Amino acid sequence: MFGKLLGETVDAVLGCSNILKNAVGFVGILVVLAICIMPIIKLMVLSVAFNLTAALSEPIADKKIVSVLEQIGGTFKILLGMVCTVSVLLIIGLTLVIKITNSGMMYR
Repeated sequence: MFGKLLGETVDAVLGCSNILKNAVGFVGILVVLAICIMPIIKLMVLSVAFNLTAALSEPIADKKIVSVLEQIGGTFKILLGMVCTVSVLLIIGLTLVIKITNSGMMYR
């Protein structure tokens, strides 16, 4: 009688902790997104600003200056791609850790 009661209690506690862990993991993913979104927006704005400056200054400026501005805009695009890639990989890693820890509940 007490063994069954104790087993059901342990199952209930494990189930509740699993739900809590999943909620914390979801909030963690939202925090990672919130942290990563600001640099992504800044890099997008800088890339557009440098490319727009290069386009507007092309008729009145030297070709070398326009070329430098275009290269800086291209560099910001590459940096934006790297930041987006790292952000996605961080989210994938976090979800994998959450999924791996859930696999222990499968054997219960």
